[in-house]
Amino acid sequence: MDKGRLLEGKICLVTGTGRGIGQEIAERFAEAGGFVYAGARQAGSLEDWADAVNNGVAGKICPIYFDMTDSAAVRQAVVRIKKEQGILDVLVNNAGAVYNGALGMVPMDKVREMFDVNVFGLLDLSQLVATRLMMKQKSGSIVNIASIVGVEGSRGQVAYSASKGAVIAMTKSMAQELAPYQIRVNAVAPGMVETERLHVEIREEYRDHMPPIGMGRLGNAGDIADTCLYFASDMASYTTGQVMVVGGGYDTQSRAFYNIEFR
Repeated sequence: MDKGRLLEGKICLVTGTGRGIGQEIAERFAEAGGFVYAGARQAGSLEDWADAVNNGVAGKICPIYFDMTDSAAVRQAVVRIKKEQGILDVLVNNAGAVYNGALGMVPMDKVREMFDVNVFGLLDLSQLVATRLMMKQKSGSIVNIASIVGVEGSRGQVAYSASKGAVIAMTKSMAQELAPYQIRVNAVAPGMVETERLHVEIREEYRDHMPPIGMGRLGNAGDIADTCLYFASDMASYTTGQVMVVGGGYDTQSRAFYNIEFR
């Protein structure tokens, strides 16, 4: 699929680009001509990757390091972008934490960790971006990464589902509040996505028990990145408050593997 120059001249911030889906989103945006601030926690961890990508894309990836749970660091990141660019056209809230466990077996410290990143960190960054940049420029697109389990629920993922359900609720409320400022807010809710983390958690035995996915395959990071590109671009200029499930026709009534990650 030719992504053209859908984000040419646009300034973007993508969080959680240390691996997997986040890196793919950042790369897609740079391919489409965007100047992409790629966020991660570990200082220096993205330099080699960014240099490699920048050699062959129309846009540019610029690493930026901060912890989503550190409000002061989040604020500093937004201030830096405002100082360097003056605007921010696109924010993708991809950073997330996941811990799976059956009801009664989920440690509360893990619940707090997930909500700190998935909910509180997302809200902190989004409201700073909205009030400091997008509301003043009267334009922008915020894309939140939710999950199919935030829509449908999932056995063995009660806490994670709750955090992603909160992301969906915030998306819809933010969309209503920010629409008068011409700021769009949408969410992408992936189903099963084939990532490095998925392989670690379920091993190759998973291949012998393919879950009920109508299209007969797992999703990949590119499937999610392309949906984010649509929401970020002017193709979605009249679309806000939507939750796009990207699940390949997954049968939510027949989960055989409730103890693995749905990103």
